[in-house]
Amino acid sequence: MKINQFNITAGRTFVIAELSANHNNDIELAKDTIRAMKESGADCVKLQTYTAESLSINADNEYFGPRKNGLWKGWRPYDLYKNAAMPWEWQPELIELAGSLGMICFSSPFDFKAVDFLADLDTPAYKIASFEIHDLPLIKYAASKGKPMIISTGIATLEDISNAVKACKGVGNKQIALLKCTSAYPAPFNEINLRTIPNMKETFDCVVGLSDHTLGSAAPLGAVALGAKIIEKHFILDRSLGGVDSSFSMEPQEFKEMVDGIRNLEEALGSVTYDLTEKAADSRKRGRSLFIATDVKEGDIFTNENVRSVRPAAGLPPVNLDVVLGKKAKINLAKGTPLKWKDVGN
Repeated sequence: MKINQFNITAGRTFVIAELSANHNNDIELAKDTIRAMKESGADCVKLQTYTAESLSINADNEYFGPRKNGLWKGWRPYDLYKNAAMPWEWQPELIELAGSLGMICFSSPFDFKAVDFLADLDTPAYKIASFEIHDLPLIKYAASKGKPMIISTGIATLEDISNAVKACKGVGNKQIALLKCTSAYPAPFNEINLRTIPNMKETFDCVVGLSDHTLGSAAPLGAVALGAKIIEKHFILDRSLGGVDSSFSMEPQEFKEMVDGIRNLEEALGSVTYDLTEKAADSRKRGRSLFIATDVKEGDIFTNENVRSVRPAAGLPPVNLDVVLGKKAKINLAKGTPLKWKDVGN
């Protein structure tokens, strides 16, 4: 699976910085944030392409009235989305900026019109948000454009995920990545269940990753260790700027530390091997072996008192101790001499 020049299947972990609503309706802030994403090590900028009308209805009843709890308590959904939405006319400029910085940029569409808009911009992938995973017509329509599909699973059952994958494959698109996600903001660690990641990969035979809303980088690092090839995190220049997503977004230094941790972890994971590195082979010389612990004269019997297993590995391997004990010394041996077979008689 490739997104532009980035080979997600074979390459390093693909790190997505989610701009979301952290533009705060200021295009210059959005640009500064994208530049900071680059400096923090992100491979990709992700935008969101929606209007309040594509997500909600401007009504004030039990379904569309102010939320009674949670992070966005007191907000009507319509007003929340209207406040958070990015003006579509910004997106070509932001995509161009990301490209000039060597970053990939794509977006989450929330209706058919947004899919067409992004198709006209030739964005290299489509991201389906967790709350849209039940919208199979939307998934099919986006998948029909032939670009890689990245699907978050925050509110999905196993059946929901299967249906979304089938929807993509049904229109001939097999370029699918699934992101383990917990749709809570911020998400508590005891609800993340990272062990689902390798099972998801095995079950659906596709690229897997993590769309993370926890605080910090522990969950992303754990996900990479378990096989995640994509990590997505919300990014903000400074949480003190406020905004609907600010409380669970990473600041630049935090994001950089996460990316550095991922890159170090990738090196540490390495491959399956029992070969010794050059340094380990050198260290092996400082392992244990059999040494003369007290002065021994020719003909003396080797005992636990005059032969000991100590460092370094200059004498016989310790496994030979039982063979040596009870045998006689062929020559005089001074304390601190590594014991060799030539020194051992009958």
